[in-house]
Amino acid sequence: MNLPNKLSLMRIFLVPVIAVVYLTAAMSIALQGSIQIASVQLPYSDVIVFLLFAVASFTDYLDGHIARRDHLITSFGKFVDPIADKLLVNTLLVLFAWSSRISIVAALLMILRDTIVDGLRMNAAASGKVVAAGYAGKLKTVLQMIMIIVVLLHDLPFVLLGFEISTILVWFATAASLYSGVVYFIQLKDIVMESI
Repeated sequence: MNLPNKLSLMRIFLVPVIAVVYLTAAMSIALQGSIQIASVQLPYSDVIVFLLFAVASFTDYLDGHIARRDHLITSFGKFVDPIADKLLVNTLLVLFAWSSRISIVAALLMILRDTIVDGLRMNAAASGKVVAAGYAGKLKTVLQMIMIIVVLLHDLPFVLLGFEISTILVWFATAASLYSGVVYFIQLKDIVMESI
């Protein structure tokens, strides 16, 4: 297995670690403290989840960069990379919605989009077509990652300037997610429609 694929699998491994830290924060005395940044109390658990998420996000950039640079793009990589991204992002969306930090409607729309796109990809794969992430899908992923960072950091640094932008970013990410879903559907509609 090449290095980019190992990095994708590492990202998948980090997902349950992130979930455990997030979910056990209320039960762990070690995670109940916080860091004071100006007027913002940043819980240790959010700092740890942010650091784990930053590492996972960096592996996303790194595996793509290495795969393109060293010509290590494989069908397995095209398959596992978006799954790793979706597991990472969707886990945090569920955790945020569960803890009322983002709208459950936004979380459900983004997860619904991912489910439909996964179905389209599987249908395409059954027809012998491997679909790599396009520009719209990459934009969606970047917006979701920025939104997750801002939520974890309690709107820092924007809140220091009087702006709370996490809710706006949630809805921008939702819009980008739905748009990219439509792009995938249009791209693969011939494969989907041939079975009707």
